[in-house]
Amino acid sequence: MRRADQAIDAVETFSPAEHRFNRRRQTVGLIAAPIVFATILLWPSTLPPEATRLGAALAMMIVLWMTEALPLAVTALLGPTLAVLMQVAPARAAFASFADPIIFLFIGSFMLAQAMFVHGLDRRIAFTALTSRWVGRSGVRLAIVYAGVACVLSMWMSNTATTAMLFPLGLAVIAELGRARHHDRVFQQFALALMLVTSMAASLGGMGTPVGSPPNLIGKALLLQAGIDLSFFDWMIVGVPVLGAGMIFLVSWLLVPRARQIQIDDAAKQAIAAELTRLGPLTAGERNVVIAFGLTVTLWVLPGLVQIVLGQGHPAAARLTALFPESVAAILGALTLFLLPVSWPQRKFTLNWEQASRIDWGIILLFGGGIAMGTLAESTGLSAAFGRWVAAQFPDVGMVGLTCVFTALAILMSEAASNTAAATVVVPTAIAVARAAGISPLEPALGATLGASMGFMMPISTPPNAIVYSSGYIPIGAMMRHGIVLDIAGFVIIVLAVLGISPLLR
Repeated sequence: MRRADQAIDAVETFSPAEHRFNRRRQTVGLIAAPIVFATILLWPSTLPPEATRLGAALAMMIVLWMTEALPLAVTALLGPTLAVLMQVAPARAAFASFADPIIFLFIGSFMLAQAMFVHGLDRRIAFTALTSRWVGRSGVRLAIVYAGVACVLSMWMSNTATTAMLFPLGLAVIAELGRARHHDRVFQQFALALMLVTSMAASLGGMGTPVGSPPNLIGKALLLQAGIDLSFFDWMIVGVPVLGAGMIFLVSWLLVPRARQIQIDDAAKQAIAAELTRLGPLTAGERNVVIAFGLTVTLWVLPGLVQIVLGQGHPAAARLTALFPESVAAILGALTLFLLPVSWPQRKFTLNWEQASRIDWGIILLFGGGIAMGTLAESTGLSAAFGRWVAAQFPDVGMVGLTCVFTALAILMSEAASNTAAATVVVPTAIAVARAAGISPLEPALGATLGASMGFMMPISTPPNAIVYSSGYIPIGAMMRHGIVLDIAGFVIIVLAVLGISPLLR
């Protein structure tokens, strides 16, 4: 039985040079963070004392997040703790965000993804797609299907877990195709493209749903604090076109030119088919995961569909939205996994607590800490003051300008820090500045949220990048060249989609 964390740890590696860089970055953070904290705390300010103290703590957290000097979750817990110690807020208020309903959306969706991984449903989906008749002997169609599987799976499970799952499959395909031509430049370019698309397609797919990537839920929660409630369906109205356009660009620019001359021989086809055969018939556990997953997705999208059909003010639509918010739908789906048996005589169910407890609790704590600091910044007036200051530096920029600025800022920050940390820092800033400028925060915040998932240039930018870089098929220069092209294309796609589609959500 596989564990997601074991699969990720097995392939996520860094070179000695990257380890040295990370150590230096952590050292800088450990030294700079307390200096920044003390400087802001002692600097003369016209802000209320609580806002100044919170600003010092928040600035220190930003330094620690960007340098990863401490584990991200530890830094997230540090902020609310300091807020209590510095008398910014009582403990109940400081830690209330860790019980925000959207935290339970995270927990439920993580458990669903864990069940998919435990029972091998993700592998069955991948092998079934790659052995389809449509693929045939075409290297182009094989690569397109492979990228499509990465994209679709990462809409519902973490892009890191998706990459970790597909990585050995991609290596096996490369090994089979390269038996007789592993020194061939055409084949080497194909191997480079297949490895790159493993992480790139997974990161693009994560933009499609609120649960596809942690930055999405961070942006969704912070927008809700700002008075903008985006449903699961609302998010997909923007996210799916973004990932669709991104995938079209990725396939046409990266895959097709490098896979056009690749043909799949019988040995490679048999190797892939053998993997599917080895899985055997659909198991009871896999069927139960499909049932729980189908129930959850139905409850996620049904209220939005009913609103479209019956109208937003219809009582049935309002009733469905009240009964099945995204968090409740996710928890219902997760609970179903503990109730559907795989062996009733043995009282063995689809998921047990030992398996469920292996979800990424660190991300959940990081998310709770980010919401907590955003709430405290709002209540102390820090967000409004910072927003007014930034807006005064860039007068008359307008909604389009702010959307461009914060989308670009999130992309740049995600190259140097985790996408979750980038979203936690940039999205609340975008909201504060937009509100101070008298502009709806929807577009700048959405642009920043989606932009935070675009770090493609460096192995250290995201875990999926580190995973595929460990294959040895991707020189660092090639990753940077291809990453910056996709970052630029992603910036254009995100800005156009957000500005063009988000008015429909008001």
